Amino acid sequence: MNWDGILQESKTDALLAALVDDAREYAQVYLLAKQRRKGCDGTGELMTLREEFKDTVDKMVRYCKEKNQLSGICAYDPDSVADALVKDLP
Repeated sequence: MNWDGILQESKTDALLAALVDDAREYAQVYLLAKQRRKGCDGTGELMTLREEFKDTVDKMVRYCKEKNQLSGICAYDPDSVADALVKDLP
């Protein structure tokens, strides 16, 4: 899956831009929690944040598929997607 393509497409698609913004917000929270978890492995909070982030990305993927911007099976690693979504943020 080409996340850069989705980000480029979001510049001309208001609904996709809103979905990307939501996903970026969840990505930031998830990545911050992941960095600060220090001894919290297995507590469930981090997994909950990861699932909430994944749900927002799934909405974005479904929208792109409906608009024929993506085809085929779209498997992804949430950690890699989170990194891709926040890499250009200030």
